Formats: sequence, C-alpha cells, structure tokens
Amino acid sequence: MRRGSWRIRILIGLAIVAFAFIRRCSNQEENPYTGRTQNINMTAADEIAIGLQSAPEMAQQHGGLYPDERMQSLVDAVGNRLVNNSIARETPYRYEFHLLADDQTINAFALPGGQIFITYALFSQLNEAQLAGVLGHEIGHVIGRHSAERIAESSFWQTLATGASVGGDMGNLVAGIGQNTLLTNGRDDELESDDLGVLFMIQSKYDPYEMIEVMQVLKAAAGPNRVPEFQSTHPDPENRIDHIKEAIQKYSGR
Repeated sequence: MRRGSWRIRILIGLAIVAFAFIRRCSNQEENPYTGRTQNINMTAADEIAIGLQSAPEMAQQHGGLYPDERMQSLVDAVGNRLVNNSIARETPYRYEFHLLADDQTINAFALPGGQIFITYALFSQLNEAQLAGVLGHEIGHVIGRHSAERIAESSFWQTLATGASVGGDMGNLVAGIGQNTLLTNGRDDELESDDLGVLFMIQSKYDPYEMIEVMQVLKAAAGPNRVPEFQSTHPDPENRIDHIKEAIQKYSGR
C-alpha cells in the first residue's frame, strides 16, 4: 500500500474512533431511579415502543401465552403489587406481566419499557413470594435501563472496532475487548437487579429470603455443566446468593 493511502486510512480510522467517543460522552446521563450514570442513546418512549413491538414475537418464541387466566391473574397481581409499592410506580414505563406457555425452559426476562415475561416452567416451581422475587428482579432491569444501555454500549464498541479496522489491523482485538466488557457489564446488571428485587420485595411485604430459594431453583436447572461465570452475562448463582444476603442486610437489617 502506498504511504499516502496508508495515512488516509489512519486518519479515517482515527476520525471514526473520535466520533465514537464523542457520541458516547454526549449520551451520558444519570438514571434518576438508581443514581448511576449510563450511556443511553434513546428516550423512555423509545424503550416502551421497542418493548411493545417485540413482545408478540418473544411470546411466540415461547409457545404463546399460558391459557389459564387464573394463573395469569396471579402473575399480574404480584407484579402490580411490586410496582405500586416501589419506585417503579414513579417511572414512565408501562409494566405488563406475561405468563408464557413454555413448560420446558426455565426463564424470565424483561424487554425495554416494562414488558416482563416468565415461563410456565419457572412459574410452576415457585411460591408467591418467590414469584415476587423473579418479577422484582425483572422490574429492576427495566428501571435500571439495562437493555437500553447494552444497545448503546454495543453500538459504541461496534463503531470503535470499525475505526480500528479501517485504521489498521486492530478491529478483531477491539471487538474482543468490547465483548468481554459487555459480558462483565451484563453480570453487574444482574446484581443490580437482584439488589432492586430484594428492595421491592421488602417494600411489598414479601420475605426477601425467598429470593435465595429462587437462586437454588436456577442453580438446579443449570445443572453441573452450567457455563462458567466468566463466559456468561449472569453471575454464578452462589455469588448471587451472597449478594442477595448483603442486600437483605442493607435494606432490612436482618
């Protein structure tokens, strides 16, 4: 490659990297509910729209909604109790709770903006307080704006990797660093949601120690061959149990 062309590539690559950092700095904002400064590139209204748009597809992937209205009513009642007794009621999000028909996959998850799901496979193993722990954890993801933050962070690292590729041969290295960073941040999100879930349980008069029993259910479901923590967005259940105990002590003093 001619020296002139090489220099142009370097300059373009540096410009892309600079753009990524400038955009990231301009997107910094403090979460009014957690006090944490985050990289966010969308509004609460955007999050709600994304969640509502994605919810039907997510339900379809898990066999649709569970057909028993009584069980769905229980999920709604517990979820709304958590919202109405916590800071969740002060947020702009639209909380809707969905019991999925999937009786094989033990899982619960939240979409941006307040769409929250739990599979029947997990629901069927929980008592009411444990259900509150799961739903409180997912509400924590919404309030923590974790999906919105991951979207912004992924965009930042993709732009950074593009700049590194244009300016030289460092694109794969930067992408790898970004992936590890996102995994680490994902584990931090889970711990923050556990912390918030404990708080919401206490505020809603549920026994927070039931959250520990939820971790035992998840640990048993993962089995002895679960993915090592450093390769997963989720902390190991044992580490989560220790963190939950600390949160219970912090919020209830017992």
